Amino acid sequence: MTDAQLIDLLGRPAKVAKLCGVTVQAVCQWRNNNAIPAAPLMLIAATIEKESSGLVTRKDLFPKTWQIIWPELSTI
Repeated sequence: MTDAQLIDLLGRPAKVAKLCGVTVQAVCQWRNNNAIPAAPLMLIAATIEKESSGLVTRKDLFPKTWQIIWPELSTI
């Protein structure tokens, strides 16, 4: 799933902006560039996992660092 699709999954730029504490314009730029920066992506990763019914997991989004960010996932 692309970053633009992830934004759409969460309910479009306005909702993502609220979740990340940024402007709608910033999220629109992420969507247009198909690139959510790592820090905001960490903030919404669990929500993405939930809204996608596990189709996209935090492990998928951060394959090299998920165990550092969410060590509790190592028991799942």
